[in-house]
Amino acid sequence: MAVRAVRGAVQLERDEAGHMDEQVSELLTAVLERNGLSGDDVISIWFTATPDLHSAFPAAAARGLGIVDVPLICAQELDIAGAMPRVVRLLAHIETDRPRSELAHVYLGAAAALRKDIAQ
Repeated sequence: MAVRAVRGAVQLERDEAGHMDEQVSELLTAVLERNGLSGDDVISIWFTATPDLHSAFPAAAARGLGIVDVPLICAQELDIAGAMPRVVRLLAHIETDRPRSELAHVYLGAAAALRKDIAQ
């Protein structure tokens, strides 16, 4: 079993705790499903949020999905002029037999524009 990393992002419509929970849950669920993973395959997840998001910790959504026994961390993205607003990104470290070339990186909605080269 190899250790791999998978990426994802979603743009929120508004900075509201319930909306963040819903959108981050959808993102994390899509990452797991598209890569054939369960919570047991997750080693850790790093979440980042753009500086305009203040309502909740993105990691709380993972806890709500039952991912309670792995390290999660939240950080703030760099405040770059012209960057897409209200974005939550994730970098999940996983155990999988899939080669890197078969990993599905998930960019939902408008966030697909962030990484057209790897968005699925």
